[in-house]
Amino acid sequence: MRPFAYVRATSLQEAADAYAAHPGSRYLGGGTNLVDLMKLGVETPGALIDVSRLPLAEIRELPDGGLRVGATVRNSDLAAHPLVRSRYPLLSRALLAGASGQLRNVATTGGNLLQRTRCGYFQDLSTPCNKREPGSGCGARDGLHRDHAVLGHSEHCIATHPSDMAVALAALDAEVELYGGAGTTRRVAAAEFHRLPGDRPEDDTVIRPGEIVTAVLLPAPAPGAVSLYRKARERASYAFALASVAVVLDLDPGDGRVRRIALAFGGLAHRPWRAAAAEARLTGAVPDPGAVRDAVDAELARARPLRDNAYKLPLARHLACDAIAELTGAHPGSPATP
Repeated sequence: MRPFAYVRATSLQEAADAYAAHPGSRYLGGGTNLVDLMKLGVETPGALIDVSRLPLAEIRELPDGGLRVGATVRNSDLAAHPLVRSRYPLLSRALLAGASGQLRNVATTGGNLLQRTRCGYFQDLSTPCNKREPGSGCGARDGLHRDHAVLGHSEHCIATHPSDMAVALAALDAEVELYGGAGTTRRVAAAEFHRLPGDRPEDDTVIRPGEIVTAVLLPAPAPGAVSLYRKARERASYAFALASVAVVLDLDPGDGRVRRIALAFGGLAHRPWRAAAAEARLTGAVPDPGAVRDAVDAELARARPLRDNAYKLPLARHLACDAIAELTGAHPGSPATP
């Protein structure tokens, strides 16, 4: 491991100042991804700025019924919080579907959002990777890409984002709060926080240099809305998603039509994929199996599968259709509900 400086920040401004003073530095929370990448030589920061002891570990209810989740809240604590389990069950379920119990006990909310792809070409210094070394090429495109993107990829990168939590946050219309130094903050929609690769695959997110993730803001859930997270993976123990889906559904109790639906896919793109086309087709419709299948197919028609990963399309279709069918039966506005 290469030598690096270490700074333990005692305030947000001290952390921002330390970042400015150490070019090429990284913020350190739980370190469950960053430290592994440093061991591999993929990340070589000149300094680590430890933000794990900043006062960002609180889950606080907001006046409107939403929640403010601090950036250093551990994944296990977030998944187990009573208000998360009762109001945002898909978020709790997504967190519990990610990593192992030991990792969830250390990993933070902010770190989960900022984790990097698990593409083998990104993690292997002997192979080309535009994300790791811009301009070197994408080894996965003509190599092993069974687990890679089918939506939104570019000739420069076909990696997928690994977070389960981020997919749930995208469906929940959450926001990410960022501190930019000198007391300035801004909010970014969770669904827009991660980027598609385009011609800059090295930039995973829209975060600006030196900004610090301080919180995730969850809006109050709509009365009567139901939600679900589903994940397909190669083994039952912890593994990254081949495909996953997060759904929030609100039906009209009178006629059973969709008043609002939020649908996000994981494992299919460089970021959580909010399925706007499917949502538009289903809003105002009766969510019978045929309508749901047609809506999901309209979304997945945008896919560009590669040689070895076309299987992800029927997998994602079945996950989404089954999840919506389950929620339709559980919704108090559904004719199927006594």
